[in-house]
Amino acid sequence: MAEVPADRRYLSSHEWALENNGVVTVGITGHAAEELGELVFIDLPKVGTQVQAGESFGEIESVKAVSELNSPVSGKIVEINSELEGSLDTIGTSPFEGGWMIRIEASNSAEFEGLLDAKSYTEQLES
Repeated sequence: MAEVPADRRYLSSHEWALENNGVVTVGITGHAAEELGELVFIDLPKVGTQVQAGESFGEIESVKAVSELNSPVSGKIVEINSELEGSLDTIGTSPFEGGWMIRIEASNSAEFEGLLDAKSYTEQLES
């Protein structure tokens, strides 16, 4: 089973969130990257876009499927990982570090606290 770092929170749709001073970095988990397989395209929002918790902020496409990317928190996009557009392999090789996708200036810290912890996410994967 793919690693599930304990320093993050998770959505049941396999996105992870790492909070630092009110800014939440978002990516997909190693499990999601493995399930998707070879990635061919990613559609990320522009900086300044407002996102809502639980709603789609973009799409990721593999040779197998197109999947929506869901925001773990509401707020404003303050940064996107522009390096992904040239190298989607980073998402598979480093999903929790170099493969991050967006950073959100969170508007409600309670949303982050309501996400799954590593133990709950791991239990979901095992069931």
